[in-house]
Amino acid sequence: MDAYDEGSNARHGPVGPVGPVGRSTPAGQGLPVAASAEPLDQGLPLDQGLPLDQGLPLDQGSPLDQGPPPDPGPPMAPRSGIAALSLPGQIVVVLALAVVAVGVCVHLGMTFLHVAPANTVTREHGKAVDDWIYPEFEQNWKLFAPNPLQQNISIQARAEVRDGEGGTVTTGWYDLSAEDGRAIDGNLLPSHTQQNELRRAWDFFLATHDTENRPVGLRGSLSETYLRRIVELRLGRDDAVRAATGGGGAVERVQVRSRTSNVPPPEWSREKVSTTPAYRELPWWRVPAAGAGEGVR
Repeated sequence: MDAYDEGSNARHGPVGPVGPVGRSTPAGQGLPVAASAEPLDQGLPLDQGLPLDQGLPLDQGSPLDQGPPPDPGPPMAPRSGIAALSLPGQIVVVLALAVVAVGVCVHLGMTFLHVAPANTVTREHGKAVDDWIYPEFEQNWKLFAPNPLQQNISIQARAEVRDGEGGTVTTGWYDLSAEDGRAIDGNLLPSHTQQNELRRAWDFFLATHDTENRPVGLRGSLSETYLRRIVELRLGRDDAVRAATGGGGAVERVQVRSRTSNVPPPEWSREKVSTTPAYRELPWWRVPAAGAGEGVR
């Protein structure tokens, strides 16, 4: 009895070994390999396949062979700054920047020559340097600081006051620099006026006057007016009129002088200097009627 007579007990799957061409044989009834195998030459002949030359041409491959399209990259950012301008606009901007750069270099050079010690250039072109610096770019410092000041300079003033009876009285000398010194001493935040106003006014006067106290140029008259106005206000603040007359009156003229004394050298130094003060008195200046400050008249 073979496997086909076993009814429902028959196995439906392959039991025996698989032959060369994929057929299965019942267990125990396998055919000899040589008898059951189909000849190898019954397959499709090799020369009946698709010829190689009938495929797609190599230069017309499928889209898959061509790969993805090239990445165009990120979009170009719009140009900004000078690059966004047209060519004429770029030329104008470059020329303007060049002019500004040249102007800055010239100004720095003039400032350097102004604050530098005297040299061949300043002796030859000092007038041009001063014309460039004054008055807008005036500098109050030097490139190489000189020796520390070895003198004490105080500015003093007095007034000629007309009393109510028609007479005139001359006040004593008011040490204006000493007043500023007392205001600064112990003050953590002294004002610019207390520190520099009187000192700068005196330096301004000396720089615009000769040794005979005669003004040199238009700035000389300006420095006189500036210094006189400061003295008027200071005397008014000190109530010089009341101190001189004991009552009312008016300041008619003011006079300014400087007191210069050398700083004594230290005890261990062998240097010998004179400590006798030297005075420089300026001529009397008449006070205009409209120029007196509040409290002076």
